[in-house]
Amino acid sequence: MTHDLNRRTLLKAALGSAGLSALGSLPAFAQDARIRLYWWGSKERSDRTLKAVALYQERNPSVKIDGETLAWGDYWPRLATQAAGRNAPDLIQMDYRYVAEYARRGALLPLDEFLGKSLTISDFDKASLDSCKVDGKLYGINIGNNSNALIYNKAAFQKAGVPEPIDVTWDKFFELAAAVTKAHNGEYYGTSDGSSEETAFENWLRQRGKALYTEDGKLGLTEQDATDWFAMWAKAREAKACPPADLQALDKNNIETNLLTQGRAACAFNHSNQYVGYQVLNKNPLGVTMYPQGAGPNPGHYLKPSMMWSIYARSKVAEQAVKFANFTVEDVDGAKVLGVERGVPASPKIRDAVSAELDDMGKLVVGFIAHVTPKVGPIPPAPPKGAGEIQTMQRRIAEQVSFARLSPADGGKQYVSEAQAILSRA
Repeated sequence: MTHDLNRRTLLKAALGSAGLSALGSLPAFAQDARIRLYWWGSKERSDRTLKAVALYQERNPSVKIDGETLAWGDYWPRLATQAAGRNAPDLIQMDYRYVAEYARRGALLPLDEFLGKSLTISDFDKASLDSCKVDGKLYGINIGNNSNALIYNKAAFQKAGVPEPIDVTWDKFFELAAAVTKAHNGEYYGTSDGSSEETAFENWLRQRGKALYTEDGKLGLTEQDATDWFAMWAKAREAKACPPADLQALDKNNIETNLLTQGRAACAFNHSNQYVGYQVLNKNPLGVTMYPQGAGPNPGHYLKPSMMWSIYARSKVAEQAVKFANFTVEDVDGAKVLGVERGVPASPKIRDAVSAELDDMGKLVVGFIAHVTPKVGPIPPAPPKGAGEIQTMQRRIAEQVSFARLSPADGGKQYVSEAQAILSRA
């Protein structure tokens, strides 16, 4: 989906096709900058982004911003291709998972030179700044903080007479989910199958005192860890707590196709900022809570930049792109347009201003972050080069296990073997 918003575009729309020929006699608008903006996300995110773009262009008529958005699964292959072809967008919505990889490949521009000038984020706390740094340099602008979140259909649990899955253990979670499935006669499942979700896997590993990746970019788990993960979900599948493989395969890894949105499952494993996008697409009221917990003291959660703005290293309009990014995180009006759909603002003054005007959806997200913050552990190191490929590989192996083409043990063995091979050549 491509969006092109500028004064001339709006003028053409107003004149209509019959009057387009008259544009030839109009004076050209001086354009100091033409910025290519690229992001992933739901329609709700696109709507908010385009409103922020329109407001910024209204205030800065010499700036033209072309916007392009894709679903998560298509976004990263496209960006990789564009970066390899030296034709990446100027302003890139970047994820914590990929920032180190792109920075170390020389695809991103260090932003330290803009600090205190066109980038006025001195009120960001150290954690919000450090989470966007690679090798001591700033490569991203934190758009908002989030954490892992279980998003669930409150009505599905209430109608089934089953307690909502608030701060429960994994065993209790699957027990509740199976009860929801049974109450709905097996036509609606208590939870989606989370075996392919890397965020859930990482959270579960952290509860075990393990990690997806070590500080030096190695795999932080064993074959037994991966086997136990796939086996836990195989047991949940057998108990009908989550859907069979053919139904789960309908989920194409975005909000629109998630089984919660499709009305086929009561829970989705996601991030807190995605709650807004889910609620917009779901007629039933949704709740948000922490991921299920293990028996140990580690909750698995941590706060991270839900996403960040990064600048392409070869951009010819880097400063102008930084100014627009700054508008979304440090200008009250710009930040209010984005709300908390991309996370809770890192700037205290912006957070207070945005929170004061939030609707119930936004207040719930802010409340969740306040609830989870005292329980979080330290943020893990940025995933190493090749992590994106491993995430895709996990989804493939999880699907093979769910279809019984691989046993959980074989799935665990294959996961570790392939992950180590990817990391060794990355």
